[in-house]
Amino acid sequence: MISEWVVSILLLFGGLFILIGSLGLIKLPDFYMRLHGPTKATTLGMASILIAAMVFFATSVHTISVKEILITVFLLITAPISGYMLIKSAIHHKLKAKEGTKGLDNVEDD
Repeated sequence: MISEWVVSILLLFGGLFILIGSLGLIKLPDFYMRLHGPTKATTLGMASILIAAMVFFATSVHTISVKEILITVFLLITAPISGYMLIKSAIHHKLKAKEGTKGLDNVEDD
């Protein structure tokens, strides 16, 4: 009974973060700001959904789900790294930010 509540809350939490990340991808004005939606919010959303799957299978089948653990670790490692690489590429190609974006005025290429 408690595990059903935990799974439900984690699924709602994950779905909410994925929705927020998707809306950020659509609504934010430039590339640098848009990148925060998929790399930050959806990573947390997918981690919550995968943890919900782990809890569900642990309580219903009574085994540890290795697949979900591996997927979660892979997502939590690769999403920030891919976001970093996309930002570095945008800076290297001198992609312009929207006027008024703070923090990108004095960016120098390495």
